[in-house]
Amino acid sequence: MSAVIPPPSDRLLIVILGLSITSSWGNGHATTYRGLMRALSRRGHEVLFLERDTPWYRDHRDLSQPPFGTTRLYDSVTDLHERWSGVLHDADLVILGSYVPDGIEVAELVQRTAGGLVAFYDIDTPVTLASLAADTCDYLTAELIPGFDLYLSFTGGPVLRRIERHYGARAARALYCSVDPDCHRPYTMEADWNLGYLGTYSTDRQPTLEELMCAPARRWPEGRFAVAGPLYPPDLVWPDNLDRIEHIVPGRHAMFFARQRFTLNVTRIDMIRCGYSPSVRLFEAAACGVPIISDWWPGLDEFFLPGHEILVAGKADEALCYLRELPERERLGLACRARERVLSCHTAAHRAAALESYVKEAWDRRGTRPKSSARRGVSRRPTPTLQGTPPQ
Repeated sequence: MSAVIPPPSDRLLIVILGLSITSSWGNGHATTYRGLMRALSRRGHEVLFLERDTPWYRDHRDLSQPPFGTTRLYDSVTDLHERWSGVLHDADLVILGSYVPDGIEVAELVQRTAGGLVAFYDIDTPVTLASLAADTCDYLTAELIPGFDLYLSFTGGPVLRRIERHYGARAARALYCSVDPDCHRPYTMEADWNLGYLGTYSTDRQPTLEELMCAPARRWPEGRFAVAGPLYPPDLVWPDNLDRIEHIVPGRHAMFFARQRFTLNVTRIDMIRCGYSPSVRLFEAAACGVPIISDWWPGLDEFFLPGHEILVAGKADEALCYLRELPERERLGLACRARERVLSCHTAAHRAAALESYVKEAWDRRGTRPKSSARRGVSRRPTPTLQGTPPQ
C-alpha cells in the first residue's frame, strides 16, 4: 500500500515547459510529466503544461489532451512570449525541462519574465553535463544555471554537489522519475515471454541488450523473449524466438509487463558513469509486480536491494540462470518486495511532495511566500483564463 503523504500547506500556480506530454514516442519525458502533473493536480495545485508544437510529436500523439491540469501548445519562442508571458509572470513556480526546443532562448525568457520561482528540471542530467563540458548543449548554458532557484535532477548522489560547486546552482536537488500506481499495477495473465524489455533504441544500450537479451535467447531456443520500443535500425538481426514490437503506448505498459516472467532493465553509459539515475521502467515494472533483471550501476542499491528486490546480471550466463533456475517462490517474493518498495517511496505523489518541500526551501532562502494562494486562492480546477490552442 502506498504511504500516506500529507497535503501541501500552499496551493500553487505552476507552469511547466517540457519536451512533450502529449507524445511518448521515442522519449521518456512524457511519462514523467504525466505522472508528476497528475499528482500535483490531485494535491490541489493549478498546473499549466506548455509544449512546443513540433512535427515529430504532432505525428505521434498518444495523449492529445491530458485529463489533468491544462495543456497548451505554442509555435515558437515569440509565440510563447506573446501569449504566455503574463502567466509566466504570475506563476508561483515555472519549471523548464531539458531538451525543450530553443531551450536556451526559453530559459532566458523565463528568467527574465517569471515573477515567482524558476526551476530547471533535468531529465537527462548525465547527458546535459557531458554536453555542457563539450560546449555542445543546445538547451542550456552554464551561465544560465545560477539564474534558477532550483536545479531539479533525474540523477542524485554526488553529481548534485558537482552541479552546485562547478556550475553555481543555488540548490541542486534530486527529483527522480516515478510511477503512477493507478496506471501501473499487477494483472493476472498468462506469461507469453520469459524475458521482455521496453525501451527506445540507443547505440550505447545495444551491447548490453545483446548480452542480456539476445545472447540468452539464442542459447535457449525453447525460451520466449520480447523487445518493445521504437527507432531500432531495420538491419538488426534478432533471434528467431524474440518478438519485436515497435511501440507500446504508456496506457498499455502494465499489460506488456504482465506478459513477462522477468523484465530487463538496461542503463545508458552516461547514466552508469554518474550513477544514481534510476530508469522509469524500473519503477513501472516493480509497480506491476514483475521481477527485474538489471545491469549494475552505482547507486542501484539505494533504490532496490540486490538479490532481495532486484536481480543483477552482467553476463548472459547470469541472466539465463535466473530465467531457468530461480524457484517460483523466490521469483514471486522478489517481485512483491520490489512493488512494496516502489509504493512506499517512488510514486508520482512522493515526487510531488518532494517538489513542494524544495519550493518551500527556496522560498525560505528568498524570505518570500507564494503569490497565487495568498492573492486569490487557487482552485482545484484549472482557471478558465488560461487560453491557448489545445493539442490536436
